Amino acid sequence: MMSLPASIDVNELASYLSAELGVTVTDFRLLNDKLNVMLAVSTANDENAFVLRRPKKLRHDGLFDELKREYELLQRLQETAVPTQTPVLFCDDESILGVPFFVTTYLDGETIPAGTDLPERFQNPTAREHVATDFIDLLAEIHSLDIEPFADVCERRSPREQVARATERMGEAARVTGHDLSTLRTVATWLQENAPPSPETTLTHGDFRPSNIVFAEKNHPEFAGVIDWETALLGDPLTELGYVSLYWRDEDDPTRSLAELESKYADAGGIQHVRELDEHGFAPFSTKPGSPSRRELIARYEEQSGIEFENKRFYRTYSAFMLATVWADLDRHDVETGSEATRGALINYMSLVADDIVHGELHD
Repeated sequence: MMSLPASIDVNELASYLSAELGVTVTDFRLLNDKLNVMLAVSTANDENAFVLRRPKKLRHDGLFDELKREYELLQRLQETAVPTQTPVLFCDDESILGVPFFVTTYLDGETIPAGTDLPERFQNPTAREHVATDFIDLLAEIHSLDIEPFADVCERRSPREQVARATERMGEAARVTGHDLSTLRTVATWLQENAPPSPETTLTHGDFRPSNIVFAEKNHPEFAGVIDWETALLGDPLTELGYVSLYWRDEDDPTRSLAELESKYADAGGIQHVRELDEHGFAPFSTKPGSPSRRELIARYEEQSGIEFENKRFYRTYSAFMLATVWADLDRHDVETGSEATRGALINYMSLVADDIVHGELHD
C-alpha cells in the first residue's frame, strides 16, 4: 500500500472533512500520486465513501483544465445520463492541503490499464462484445450532449489550435530532455497543413480510453462511471474517435521493425513497453473473439452519434502525435523536478507510428 505524502496532516484533514461533509472521517488510502494526489476517504459507515483529488505541479502547466473548471464540469454532468463521480465539496482554502482540492463520491469497480487484458470474468466473446459496444456508445453519448451547459467551464479549441499548443510544449521538452523530436516536428507541419477547416464541436473528454472508465464489480460488463475529466474541451469529436481508432487493434494490423529502436534504447526499460505495445496494442482484448473490428466500432459510433468519421488519416495521425507530445511533456516535467526521463523509446515509437500514418503505411 502506498504511503500518504508527508505534507498531508491526516488529523487536520480528517477534522476538516468531517465538519464539511457532515460525516465521521476515519481513514485515508492513497490511490494515485501522479498528476493528482488521489485519496480514498473512509468514514465510520463506509470504507470507501469519497475520493479526494489534489493537483500536483504538472497539473498547472497548460496541459490540463483548472481544478475548479473540472469540478464545475462534474456538476454539469450530473444533469446528463453520462455516469461519473458526484462532486460533493470544493475547497479553495489552501491552509488545509497547500492547494485547492475537491471531493467526489467513490466509484466501486476497476479500470483496465493500457496494455492489459480484461478482468478474467469478462474474458469471453459475449463480454468482449459488450465492453466494446458499450464503450463506443458511451463516447457517442458524450458527443451528443448539448454543449451550452458546458460553454463557461470548458475551453473551445480546434485541432489546429491543439497542434499549435502541443508544438510549443514539444520545443520546450526537447530543450530540457535532449530528445530528438524532429519527426514530430515534421508531423506537426503536416497536421497544420491538413487540419479540417470547419470541424464539428461537441463536449470531448480528452482522454477517452478503458483506463478512464470504471467497470462495476459485476459478472457482466457495466460501467460505473467515466473518470479523469481534466482534459475535457469543447472540441472536435473526431479527435477522440481517432484516439479510439489508434487505441483499438485489429488482428491483421502490421507490426513494425523495432531494430533501430532496440539498438538505440537497448539499456532503457521503456523498450520492453514498446515491444508489447507494437505486438499487442493498447487494448490487447480488441483482437480476441467477440470484440468488433476497428471498422465495426467506428460504424457503430457513426450510427449512434450521427457523426461521420471523415479524414481518418488526419485524426489517427493527430492522436499519435498528441500522445507522443504528452509523453515528451511528462519527461520534461520529470527532468525539471530531478527525475530521469524514461519515455524516450515510447516517444520515438509513437513518432514513427504518426509518420507511418501520414504516409499511408498503417491500416485505417
